Amino acid sequence: SIHESTLNVSAHSHPRSDRRHSNRFRTGPRYASILPAMREHWVGLLVAVSAMAVAQAALRAQPPVQTVWQMQDSGTTAGLRGIDSVDGTVGWASGTGGTVLRTTDGGAHWMKCAVPDGEKDGGTLDFRGVQAWDAMTAIVMASGPGEKSRLYKTTDECKTWTLLYANPDKDGFWDAISVADQDNIVVLGDPVSRRFFVSITANGGKSWDRAKGDGLESKDKEGAFAASNSTLLMNWVDGPFAFGTGGPSGARFLFQCDSCRSESWTAYPMPSFPRGSAAGIFSLSFRDWRRLVAVGGDYTKPNESKGAAAWSTDKGKHWTSSVKQPHGYRSTVQWSEPRKVWITAGTNGSDISRDDGRTWQPLDDGNWNALSLPFVVGPNGRIGRLNAGALPRP
Repeated sequence: SIHESTLNVSAHSHPRSDRRHSNRFRTGPRYASILPAMREHWVGLLVAVSAMAVAQAALRAQPPVQTVWQMQDSGTTAGLRGIDSVDGTVGWASGTGGTVLRTTDGGAHWMKCAVPDGEKDGGTLDFRGVQAWDAMTAIVMASGPGEKSRLYKTTDECKTWTLLYANPDKDGFWDAISVADQDNIVVLGDPVSRRFFVSITANGGKSWDRAKGDGLESKDKEGAFAASNSTLLMNWVDGPFAFGTGGPSGARFLFQCDSCRSESWTAYPMPSFPRGSAAGIFSLSFRDWRRLVAVGGDYTKPNESKGAAAWSTDKGKHWTSSVKQPHGYRSTVQWSEPRKVWITAGTNGSDISRDDGRTWQPLDDGNWNALSLPFVVGPNGRIGRLNAGALPRP
């Protein structure tokens, strides 16, 4: 300190200083005006140092800040919309620029896969959906106009890919894929000639059957959304499946029941969701098929919470708008059985519900596209993993 060095200089100037000299130092006229200032400075330094020590101790005593989504290094800047968690340890992600990623250690490391058809036009494809069975085997769905909508499959840890299916309609656009196993697969696409595209295979893609039942007719400018690969809702155990739509004419919930032995589709209007070319239902999920949640809104209005979520307890026949909505447009929703909560996410953050979608509580303000718990993905290569310990308590 300054005071300490001043004292040391004085002592060396008077090597044989005695009490008399010491008294002179304290009371001599030469130092009468200097000493009080030096004492005040010394006291000030002690106070400052003590305050710093207290502050540092307080910081050390505080627990680290807990975030709901622990960010992971994806190694890419691609926009990610496809994510599928096999078991929380093995996971696959997909996105723009022919990007496919894979992890086998819970996301500690994400590895880039070979680009499907990379030697041709694979780098131009936008893989908005991915479905996986294990660390070796997965299917990715490209969404795009006409033949830019495709399915590719890998069985060798994504070293190589095989083209499984290409869009047969030059005016078509695929929105979602769902798989029961490696044989049974369903693809949903936007309407062609005013009729939604639903194609099914029961032999792993060797042949495909296009749904021909009544009720798939679309309204004017109605379509589905390829935002998170979750507008298609499949219950492979009980048979029924459904999907959500949107557009200027309003959102609808289209439902088919296998157990009813009918190929017809029934449409239920969803008036609580906004209307518009960029508005409607973007994601559907179920807890036990009887209890469902739908989320969406208008993706051009990310901070608009009105009409972002609704719930049903009768298999989608009747829907009720959430009393307390998520805090913005939402493109993905999922039920977490281990946590007994619903989680939804969109471009301005994520929210949680503990009462089957009736009310929602904000979790974060991040930019997200799709969920497959415990993972969430978004633009610019964003991948997060759920930190369950940071979830708000009920």
